[in-house]
Amino acid sequence: MHLVPMRSLTADLRALGVDPGGVLLMHSSYRSVGFVPGGPQAVVQALLDALGPDGTLVVPTHTSENSDPADWSRPPVPPEWWEPIRREAPGFDPARTPASRFMGVLAETVRTWPGARRSDHPQVSFAAVGPRAGDVVAGHRLDDALGEESPVGALHRLDGQVLLLGVGHDSNTSMHLAEWRQSDPPRHTAGASIRQADGTGRWVTWVDVDEDESDFDRIGADFETTGAAVVGPVGRATGRLMRQRAVVDFAAAWIAVHRAAALDRDQA
Repeated sequence: MHLVPMRSLTADLRALGVDPGGVLLMHSSYRSVGFVPGGPQAVVQALLDALGPDGTLVVPTHTSENSDPADWSRPPVPPEWWEPIRREAPGFDPARTPASRFMGVLAETVRTWPGARRSDHPQVSFAAVGPRAGDVVAGHRLDDALGEESPVGALHRLDGQVLLLGVGHDSNTSMHLAEWRQSDPPRHTAGASIRQADGTGRWVTWVDVDEDESDFDRIGADFETTGAAVVGPVGRATGRLMRQRAVVDFAAAWIAVHRAAALDRDQA
């Protein structure tokens, strides 16, 4: 157990290269940081202090459990449950629905932070705090979950940074934007429940890119060999900081080459 004061976290983030006044998308493991007096609140405050009053902090607040039960595998549910689940789910509400436990306690802390804004996608929402929060989360379409008009697309337009705090590139959601940028990405039908004005849930479906993060660790490792990611300590955690445009552009080129080659091998 190591004691990590909040002010030292802020210093570590600044030393890593967090842009004061910038837009920062963070993926995180709270436990990796060490023992911080004040807990998750202090860690989020350290991030906001590093960004300064003109900076904006963004986190994924995805709700993967709000999805078609026919696709569930960990664990699966009986087919006779599928329709009752779709019918009885209360429906995603940006103000009410917590982030999935897989997103971590820091993401949920940001979601509930005073002044936080959240996008309204029922499966891959993002929350943001800061003066550019509205620019990041507005207009999140069902059928462009992680594409150009999504929060990750907004981060690209705003030339933001990505921080992996104690997690690997398999959590680097920005790489999905590279999938959306492929010439003919695989697509699938998705579904979720959305809360209506009368408080009931309504099941909706849409078609979008079928995301695949199975090779993101490989992409990230290759990206880091270019020197475009800064790796260093943030408390007891390892932080990886990069410009989002750089990693998205690299991933788009990597996917175009390597996934096409893998498909050719499979079809041979």
